[in-house]
Amino acid sequence: MDLSIASILALDGLTNGAIYALLALATVLVFAVTRVIFIPQGEFVAFGALTLALLQTGKVPGTVWFLLILAAAAALTDLVHGLRHRQRLPRLLKGAVNTLAYPLVVSLLAIWLAPRNPPLLVQAALTLALVTPFGGLIYRLAYQSLADASVLVLLIVSVGVHFALTGLGLYFFGAEGFRNPPFWDQRFSLGPLTLSGQALIIFAASLALIVALWLFFEHALYGKALRATAVNRLGARLMGISSDSAGRLTFTLAAFLGALSGLLIGPTTTVFYDSGFLIGLKGFVAAVFAGLSSYPQALLGALAVGLLESFGSFWASAFKEVIVFGSIIPVLLWRSLRDPHTEEH
Repeated sequence: MDLSIASILALDGLTNGAIYALLALATVLVFAVTRVIFIPQGEFVAFGALTLALLQTGKVPGTVWFLLILAAAAALTDLVHGLRHRQRLPRLLKGAVNTLAYPLVVSLLAIWLAPRNPPLLVQAALTLALVTPFGGLIYRLAYQSLADASVLVLLIVSVGVHFALTGLGLYFFGAEGFRNPPFWDQRFSLGPLTLSGQALIIFAASLALIVALWLFFEHALYGKALRATAVNRLGARLMGISSDSAGRLTFTLAAFLGALSGLLIGPTTTVFYDSGFLIGLKGFVAAVFAGLSSYPQALLGALAVGLLESFGSFWASAFKEVIVFGSIIPVLLWRSLRDPHTEEH
């Protein structure tokens, strides 16, 4: 290996690592606030890429019908729960309308726009609008009633949600893979390197999201509420912060980050209905590097995962996944020896 090959591999690894960083940040965020190890994070990646791909063909994506079904199920669940606790019917109906309003509006917009082939950026914005609500709806249906359960129970639920979303992804999107067009089809030569416009967009989007998240948690009221919930759930409740609202907001942010990752990675690889699992799992490995607690360490871990994958594919392409996922073992051993826990939290 010479310097030029090493530079190309490093650029490829950093590009993938920038995407894994978004998924790692989402995984750390979800675990910190809700104690959920959210395995289906990668499904949002696949949904985002496939939704944009179907919009490119002028078809109404299956995401529309899936979103409407989830919204109806969440509204019905709220109604049943409210009636059991003898809440007032007007309040319950208002809550159901609030749950259904946004998914219905964005779905109708997608049905109207899809056959008209709007510009790529409009399709990307519509994709984010369709996929982002999935997070809060999934939290309401699968996790909200189990908010006080153990981490193991929540992990088992995450496995079930992953398999359910994978099967539903096959039903709504089909088994065909898609590769989206780049947002910027331009190439720049830097010595032995050829930097694509899409790679620059990936770096810029990842950096902008990381800065936006930092500003959100440092200065926004909702961000501070999420930080308080992550530090002390009981204390946050005593201060009037709703753990249910914090959970929904957290999952909504995770869905947005996943969908955006799908838009960014779609032009670089062919995405199938089940492609998100491996991509999300690499983001999870990066989050484990950070101990599921530190955002800066999650960023560094994601870049390390991208570089491991890139150089591993060069030296032993058949074992690149083994190299990436095997790297988690020494990290876990080191963290276990450095900070042994005698009780479960």
